[in-house]
Amino acid sequence: MLKILIPTLALLPTTWLAPAKWLWPTTLAHSFIIALISLTWFITLTETGWNSINLYMATDPLSTPLLALTCWLLPLMILASQNHMSTEPTSRQRMYITLLISLQIFLILAFSASELIMFYVMFEATLIPTLVIITRWGNQTERLSAGIYFLFYTLAGSLPLLVALLLLQNSTGTLSLITLSFSDPLPLTSYADKIWWVSCLLAFLVKMPLYGVHLWLPKAHVEAPIAGSMILAAVLLKLGGYGMMRMMPMLGPLTKELSYPFIIFALWGVIMTSSICLRQTDLKSLIAYSSVSHMGLVAGGILIQTPWGFSGALILMIAHGLTSSALFCLANTNYERTHSRTMILARGLQATLPLMATWWFIASLANLALPPLPNLMGELMIITSLFNWSWSTLLMTGLGTLITAGYSLYMFLMTQRGPTPSHIIALAPSHTREHLVIFLHLSPLLLLIFKPELIWGWIQ
Repeated sequence: MLKILIPTLALLPTTWLAPAKWLWPTTLAHSFIIALISLTWFITLTETGWNSINLYMATDPLSTPLLALTCWLLPLMILASQNHMSTEPTSRQRMYITLLISLQIFLILAFSASELIMFYVMFEATLIPTLVIITRWGNQTERLSAGIYFLFYTLAGSLPLLVALLLLQNSTGTLSLITLSFSDPLPLTSYADKIWWVSCLLAFLVKMPLYGVHLWLPKAHVEAPIAGSMILAAVLLKLGGYGMMRMMPMLGPLTKELSYPFIIFALWGVIMTSSICLRQTDLKSLIAYSSVSHMGLVAGGILIQTPWGFSGALILMIAHGLTSSALFCLANTNYERTHSRTMILARGLQATLPLMATWWFIASLANLALPPLPNLMGELMIITSLFNWSWSTLLMTGLGTLITAGYSLYMFLMTQRGPTPSHIIALAPSHTREHLVIFLHLSPLLLLIFKPELIWGWIQ
């Protein structure tokens, strides 16, 4: 653990002490080396599945892919932010990079925490840098209201979780994940236990977000700068799924009855948010709503508590993290050239930026879950396990995947095909930096086709 954490902490003085002209290259190189070293976490040597254990942290096959994704994303965020931060004073550029690094530190500590209270504290700590990034470097004046939505939705959901964890500590005597997995299931019988069950999951369902408590997400995505959108889509939403997977084994007896309304909301949300995507005019808003619909499937897969559901949820979380982050980068390259996120104003870009159109095509196909991409593996496993639980879910998941294909193609055709409007003939050419960012998003996705056990290993 320390071989990743100490270099990440060392990035902070590097950011503030590097000369201005070397600021972006040094932080990028440093963070990319950390990302490559983090791949060594995939080598599991122990029988129990827990690795690199110390008093506070441990990794297992559930947290390892999410940790690697977190480390992989920092150099990509630095690469993607370089252009729109270049006009700012050097001190603000340093501050921006510092916030991104602090987010990575909190996320590493959250995903590798072996104590639930430490996980809770780090889960909450990620709020602060994200909030500053959205409200300080966002695009429009609505960024303040977006930040307030983000803060209050997340806080209102997660305060009951703190009380629930303290009650759990009282009844079991430990909050260590390693110990809790071996303790007896709790006899949950009374009404108070049902409230405890809901408060354990509410924070994670708001974070995911579940349809109904999702209103903060499109606002935050649309107003955030590119790095904010990338980290939100790729990693912060996954904290919700990860927390649910960790809490579920303890909530066992009640989940059979109490999970019905949440599964219904999740699956109804898949259809509703996909339908909303079909009539979006704003490119970033469309990608944000598509995240809600994918996370609805993940929530359904986790709540039915079968090995296939859990495994499919983990695969879909990783695949969606890479795909939607790539889509936000592509949307940002359009925005930096046309200074508008409205899809009607920037059409027919395939004629002007042909290689970008290739990236758009691959990312759109990944978003609609084309075989043999990991997105499809995850969706198929979740849909199969939901179908085994109740055949009627096939109507909702099937309709959801159909509409997903529809809006993914709609997004691609609207931005890339058709006649190029006369006002965007003189666009700046695409840079190697932008192609590199997208390549580093999509190459792990394509490589996971050949070794998917890296991200489904938790149930083996």
